Formats: sequence, C-alpha cells, structure tokens
Amino acid sequence: MCPINLTTVTSRPLHAVQFPAAAGQRVLAALAAALEGSGPAILPVDPALPDEQLARLLAEFRPAVLHTEAGPRRLDAPVVGSSTAAPIADDTAVVIATSGSTGRPKAVELSATALIASATASLRRIGGSPGQRWLCCLPTFHVSGLGVLVRSLLTGTDPVFAAAVGPQLLAACDCAYVSLVPTQLRRLLDAGTRPGRVQAVLLGGAAPGDTLLADARAAGWPVITTYGMSETCGGCVYDCVPLEGVQVRITDSVVEIAGPTLFSGYLGQPELTASVLADGWFRTADLGYWLPGGGLGIRGRADDVINTGGEKVVPGDVEAVLGTAPGVADVVVVGLPDPEWGEAVTAVVIPANPANPPDLTELRSTVRAALSAPAAPTRVVVVPHLPLLPSGKPDRAAVRELAQREIAAPLPGSR
Repeated sequence: MCPINLTTVTSRPLHAVQFPAAAGQRVLAALAAALEGSGPAILPVDPALPDEQLARLLAEFRPAVLHTEAGPRRLDAPVVGSSTAAPIADDTAVVIATSGSTGRPKAVELSATALIASATASLRRIGGSPGQRWLCCLPTFHVSGLGVLVRSLLTGTDPVFAAAVGPQLLAACDCAYVSLVPTQLRRLLDAGTRPGRVQAVLLGGAAPGDTLLADARAAGWPVITTYGMSETCGGCVYDCVPLEGVQVRITDSVVEIAGPTLFSGYLGQPELTASVLADGWFRTADLGYWLPGGGLGIRGRADDVINTGGEKVVPGDVEAVLGTAPGVADVVVVGLPDPEWGEAVTAVVIPANPANPPDLTELRSTVRAALSAPAAPTRVVVVPHLPLLPSGKPDRAAVRELAQREIAAPLPGSR
C-alpha cells in the first residue's frame, strides 16, 4: 500500500518550504523526497508570515535553503553539525515550527517512520483504500494539513488543494476524505452543505462541542473526532479511542502518550525534550479523564487553568457547559486579572442571535448548576467572531486581549 521506500540517510540538511495552497504539489513533492530520504528534511513555513517573523524563524532553526515560488534561496546558515547550529537527527523528515508568541519557538522533529506509522494507523481506522483522494484544505505548515499529504502518498493519490472549503468545492472535488477544524465544519453546516461523497471527516484542532457534533451527524456528516498534536504526528486518538499501536495513560490528571507516532524531540532544545519525553512516554499539556466506556476525554490545557480566589477552574469544563447553553453559538473562556479574585472567569461569547445576546446571570446559573460557583463566569464579552490561529484553534492570547479591551461589568454580588 505504501509507495515510499525508506533509505538510510547519513547527513540530513534542512530546507524551509514556503508555498501557498495553490502550489501544494510542490510541498507534496518535497515531503515525498524527505520521507524517502532522497531529499532534505523540510521545514514547512506559513506563506503569510510577516518578514520579521520569517527572519526570526529562519535565524532560530537555520535551514540551509528557503524554497518559495520565486525559487530557492540559499541562506547564510552554518553547515550541519557546526557548533553554532543544532543539527537535526538523521531520521528526521519534517520539522514543524510551533508558535513562538510566548518565549522561544519550538521545532518538533518528526521522523519518516513516525509520520508513516501515523498515516497508516489513520487509514486503517477509517478504512482508507488505495486510489481514494483527500481534500487538503488545512495549512500544510501545520501537522493536520501535513497528515493529509502523508495519507495521500500512502494511498498513491494526489490530494485536492484548496485555501478554503465551501459547498461548491466539496461537491465538485470527488474526494472520499477530508480533515477539518470545527470552524470550517460549522460554516459548511450553516450554508446547508451536505457531505456528498465524503466517507469520513477527521475533525480536530480544537474541541468541537456537543452541539456541533450533534448538528453535523444529524445532517449526515460522517464525523470522526481526533485528538493529538504536532508531537504525536497529529491525531492519534479517534473518537476517544487510541489508534493502533498508540498507548494513553493519565498521570496526575495530565494525558501521557506512547507509541510509534511520537516525535524525536525539539530541535536544539534537549532540556525541553527531556522535560516532556521520558521512557517512551510524552507528557502533554492536556488535562484528561476516562469516559464511562473507557475512552479518553479532554478537559483542556493545564496551562490554561484559571486560579480564581484560590480555586482552580478548567476553561474547557466551562466551555463545554456554555457551549450548549441557550443563545450561545460559540464560546471561549479565559482568565482576566482581577484585584479581588486574582483572576476572573470571563466568557467571550458569539451569540446565536446578535440582537438578543445571552444574559450573564443566566450563564452563571447554568455553570453553577453544572459545575461549581467558582467556575461561573463573573464577566461576559459578546463578540461577532473569535480570533483564530492558522490551525483553526481559538487564539487564546488574542481572545484574552480582546476581552480586556471590551470587558463587560462584572455581576454585582458575591459568588
């Protein structure tokens, strides 16, 4: 089934590739060579990255060449193995750069073996067969879009590349599979789009919420929820069940993952690697729990926990409750500085009806009944849309800044 032949690589250069969705075939070709070992490892780069951020990225990870539509450009970078540039591992095929908005950016090294193991397990779970095409409408500089390309290589097909997905494209592309983030799926549903010939939709990147899943499945969409991150080659848990070969455990409420899809480490940051990767287990930043049937549930990120009056509140728990509350189309919960409580639980809400936004008192009552008094939001901000990262996840830093600018008055009285 796999047309990729792995070869031994004794010295691995790193090349940055920066192409728009319309030139996705060039990323696909570079990826194929990287997986086979006949070409350099690749660092996919956002084509919309501002010059200053691009310069920072290139200076941090030191690729030897930058490939763009204008052609290759050799960079002033030390040779591999020099004392001033961290060499990549010989088996590294792809380096995924994560957001550097808070401190030094990270570069996740993914081996060809891990990427192929991930794609193989994914195809087995969904019943993918050779010749079935994928629609690639996620950025290929993120692991979710990259995963679509690896699966396409394994099935021997060329994916359909698109910068955005809409009803007409979905009807015309004749693809069996597609990966989406919740925002994309919600827009398709709101437009009355039917799944057509699509046999499976891998939905990841952010928690979809019960309402979205119910609406999608009622409309006939074959949705499979996925959980994973760059360090696991993307989704490694489908519909709460780990893929073949993947192991999951929960230690001190934090999800830990083992198996053949794990990353090799963070480029040039051995101490950071050692802090999260030990004895074959990767310690994520996500809080998890076991569902009654034995599947994995995710509450949210440990580093997003809000400390309000000495009580710990998990934003994901509050979002899960408010996401199904009357009048709420979407919501992100953040903590804002508060002189009395330390942090105030703040709900940033997209209303189902902008002319009649949900009432803070009612939202508080809903959360108090389902969770606890400390978890009830003391502030609400109504917005027409939420800031998103290129991956489709809510940009929590931007949401927090937005809320600080447009904060509503807190509810009078004590909790």
